[in-house]
Amino acid sequence: MSLFRNTVWFLNGIQHYTREAYEAASRHFDPHDMDVAVVGRSFMITGANSGIGRVTAMAIAKKGGTVHMVCRNPDKAEEARADIIRESGNSEVHVHIVDLSETRKLWEFAEAFRKQYATLNVLINNAGCMLYKRELNADGLEKSFATNTMAVYVLTRTLIPLLQKSRDPRVITVSSGGMLVQKLKTDDLQSENRHFDGIMVYAQNKRQQVVLTRQWAKANPAIHFSVMHPGWVDSPAVSTSMPEFHKMMAGRLRTVEQGADTVVWLALCRAASRTRSGQFLQDRKPVPVHLPLAWTHSSSEDIQSFMSQMEALANAIQSKRPDVLPNSSPDFTSPLLV
Repeated sequence: MSLFRNTVWFLNGIQHYTREAYEAASRHFDPHDMDVAVVGRSFMITGANSGIGRVTAMAIAKKGGTVHMVCRNPDKAEEARADIIRESGNSEVHVHIVDLSETRKLWEFAEAFRKQYATLNVLINNAGCMLYKRELNADGLEKSFATNTMAVYVLTRTLIPLLQKSRDPRVITVSSGGMLVQKLKTDDLQSENRHFDGIMVYAQNKRQQVVLTRQWAKANPAIHFSVMHPGWVDSPAVSTSMPEFHKMMAGRLRTVEQGADTVVWLALCRAASRTRSGQFLQDRKPVPVHLPLAWTHSSSEDIQSFMSQMEALANAIQSKRPDVLPNSSPDFTSPLLV
């Protein structure tokens, strides 16, 4: 099944994820969609100093939006901020330094932000990582899971009350088509019980993001949620984490601007908020979250188990009492319990 999924995914990717695919899709874009000004609207973007995050921050700043860049490296963040202000002419660009892999510190940042600012119109969960060996953060969470999944969960959950007070609130998460080869696994969220394969762990995290988005959309109808796939992008992250793939696909990978297009569209365009909340999008349109005959659908029980485990982990970290996790997930295992 794994070989079948990977083969179907790659063939699907050749058809839909390349630069040629974007160019074909973009011929059908409405050129007036981006004729907007967003002065007075605020946007938070994680991983905003490079790649898709930086392109998105620049596009929003050019439209007059207030940009909150959440970054890990202060030097790179300030350099990106200066470039964005200089090119956009918009001084409402702010840097917040926090490492998304450190869960409790991220929660403390989100709580402080929620108290300091009156509104947040759009949250863009962009930052992510792909690791090739299993590492734990200060809270005992596996770092890929902490960065790609728990960070999205904690930041979004903490900021939902602020978003609900804002006009036309939106949450956008940058996922990956790689999630199509993975079925949601609820018995080993942090890759403790099997061989650690960084690419598959990343894909599993991205499947988790899709599930979170759909569940949040059901629970929070006042907020528009979406998760998107940027396609195969020629970015530093891809060249570093997947060098063989990057070399094999040379010349066919999308530019960073093409990869960021749907994120920018979802963040800025009025029509984007009229699409159904909770969907997975690619090139400005909803696409399936499962490959044909790949058996990656999850039962309602699996989804409930996943959401319960996420809540238990988050609550344990926030309360600093990992020894009192709820008993709602009896087969839950985590380094937090050790």
